[in-house]
Amino acid sequence: MRWESPLLFGATVLFLSVGLSSVPTYAQKGAVLYKDHCAICHEAGTSGDSRAPGRDVLRQLTPEQILQALEKGVMKVQAAERSRAQRQALAEYLSGKPFGGELPNPIPKSAFCGPSAQTFRNSLDGPAWNGWGVSVTNSRFEPTETAGMTADDVPHLKLKWAFGFPGASSGGTQPVVVGGRVYIADAEGDVFALDAQTGCIHWTIAVEAGVRSAITIGPHGSGGGLAAYFGDQSANVYAIDAESGKLLWKVKVDGYFLAAITGAPQLYEGRLYVPVSSREESQVGNPEYPCCAFRGSVVALNAVTGKQIWKTYTIAQEAKPGQKNSVGTQLVGPSGAAVWDAPTLDLKRNVLYVGTGNNFSPPATNLSDSIVALDMKTGKIKWSRQQTGNDIWNASCRRPDREPSVCPDADSPDFDFGSTSTLVELPRGRQMLIAGNKSGIVWALDPDRQGEIIWQQQVGKGSSGGGVLWGIAADSERVYVPNGFFDPKSPDSAGGMAAIGLSDGLPIWSTPNPPCGDRKACKPSHPAAVTAIPGVVFSGTMDGRLRAYAAQDGKVLWEYDTARDFPTVNGVKANGGSMSNAGPTVVGGMLFVNSGYSHHGGIIPGNALLAFSAESVPVSRNSQ
Repeated sequence: MRWESPLLFGATVLFLSVGLSSVPTYAQKGAVLYKDHCAICHEAGTSGDSRAPGRDVLRQLTPEQILQALEKGVMKVQAAERSRAQRQALAEYLSGKPFGGELPNPIPKSAFCGPSAQTFRNSLDGPAWNGWGVSVTNSRFEPTETAGMTADDVPHLKLKWAFGFPGASSGGTQPVVVGGRVYIADAEGDVFALDAQTGCIHWTIAVEAGVRSAITIGPHGSGGGLAAYFGDQSANVYAIDAESGKLLWKVKVDGYFLAAITGAPQLYEGRLYVPVSSREESQVGNPEYPCCAFRGSVVALNAVTGKQIWKTYTIAQEAKPGQKNSVGTQLVGPSGAAVWDAPTLDLKRNVLYVGTGNNFSPPATNLSDSIVALDMKTGKIKWSRQQTGNDIWNASCRRPDREPSVCPDADSPDFDFGSTSTLVELPRGRQMLIAGNKSGIVWALDPDRQGEIIWQQQVGKGSSGGGVLWGIAADSERVYVPNGFFDPKSPDSAGGMAAIGLSDGLPIWSTPNPPCGDRKACKPSHPAAVTAIPGVVFSGTMDGRLRAYAAQDGKVLWEYDTARDFPTVNGVKANGGSMSNAGPTVVGGMLFVNSGYSHHGGIIPGNALLAFSAESVPVSRNSQ
């Protein structure tokens, strides 16, 4: 089986109620999963390369044996991004048998909040970190009054509690804190509402596919209730009652079998703006895969009903047949230009901004590797700024026997805009859109002049797996930029942290990483999004170091090694590790951060959510 891309999992959301001791049967969904994503390897007899066991062999196994292989055995790496529900569906389908007994509930009842837990505050008032970037402009900056901590508090941060994601090999989504609750999800397809002070579980549900999208909390209709909005890796979007976890609606926003939602939906005045991405480019390592037909898009939904208002593709035309590769596989194109990042809203101009990725297959298109501005009301593209042209990249470009029909240029840089852009305002009222991508370059664009470049600055080396990957932060003076570059031949040269002037783009400081020394697991690059409060910027590294840097000069104020085992408030065995994708959340005097990342360059798997506070005495019996 090849598991590098998201999997289609049917049309019915699966909820695991609190206290259930068994899991529903999923075998009816397994046929679709197998056909679309497994058969290409398990039925490869015609090509003479059928090292993967065929259906007749798999049918002799029990579902428990297959699930063991997917979760703990030879297929663990390939299945790392799949949800628990998807793995169970495949195990029953491939074996042709139901599970013999009740599957254990991975969360003990003692992990759930008791009667004395804080009651739900049905309001957006008060300290909060909502969605991917705090605000609709995605600044990833929390002012003092809502951060609840100052630069003087940071050196005194202590671990207050830790939470373990059951069965996961990576941490969860960007922690979202609203009304005293932490809303978070993981690649297992589990969604949690936790108490921010103690980590106890108010509710949890399981959805179809893994979740990488941050959760956005906002009004649902005129009744005064709040909903949690998010997407999954099968391109489903959900609205969940924020108090109870009850499903309000669920819609699939893209029918392509490899479509996914990676960036967080953005909510404003009853509309939910959803970015659509895909991992199809990773499938092309198999010459029998008919690359490629996915095209990125942004979708606007009615937040009350989930009904689509508009959908705009980043590639206008559908893919058409092109050349055949050396084994006779029909190739198609154009494709790609996925939208990986959360939309940034410009309320003054009624525009939303997204970044796009590379093309997956020929021909190249004019909106790949671009910043694109769309009208919020209609979805019409108002302007675009392409920063890397003719960037056609897929997994076959890594092969020594690269075929030009599939990968025209082995040197295509794969310079996606995966990092969300930030709309900033200078002291005299001038606005700029700040964006960075995997090239290691940061740009300031003029929203009043069709994205004209105001300044640009190279902050470090770039590469297909490095540069600016997930997110920058900005205050009123500086832009804080992490660099995910890493060269395994020279670990000490990994990308560090930098700050550049907001008004002119000139370098202010650049702080390299400490030498690796004799550390065995050393990958000190900074792929994860960063977070700023007045005087401080927080950043995590791929080898598990969480650091706080002085905003003015880049001096390290505090450091914590998260790559360790943690006792947890929910009784699940947990350890920290690599830090990527989501960044720290600072709100209400606490810092929340995920630790552990098992894919896309992660070297230390883990499954921990960590909560810190500046209290001198830990309040949790499980604190360290």
